[in-house]
Amino acid sequence: MKFLNMSEGGGLGILIAMIIGMLVIGGALVSLVITVIIKLIYESKDNRKFTKKQFWQTSLIVFLVCGLISGMMCGGMFVLN
Repeated sequence: MKFLNMSEGGGLGILIAMIIGMLVIGGALVSLVITVIIKLIYESKDNRKFTKKQFWQTSLIVFLVCGLISGMMCGGMFVLN
């Protein structure tokens, strides 16, 4: 009986989808935590109000920056030639 390794096993689409899903959910949670911290800092000065629109725009920007950073790290941008 011959054993198959991961690349020969086939049907790994679910595994890849789970990994991508975990990355997206993790990035979304990190961006929400950072956005809440930014909101608390923003509202602590001069009695300002952080609107829903500002909250979601900030969350999206932080999520995209997290994606850029993880893409650079996982994509091998820092590999020296």
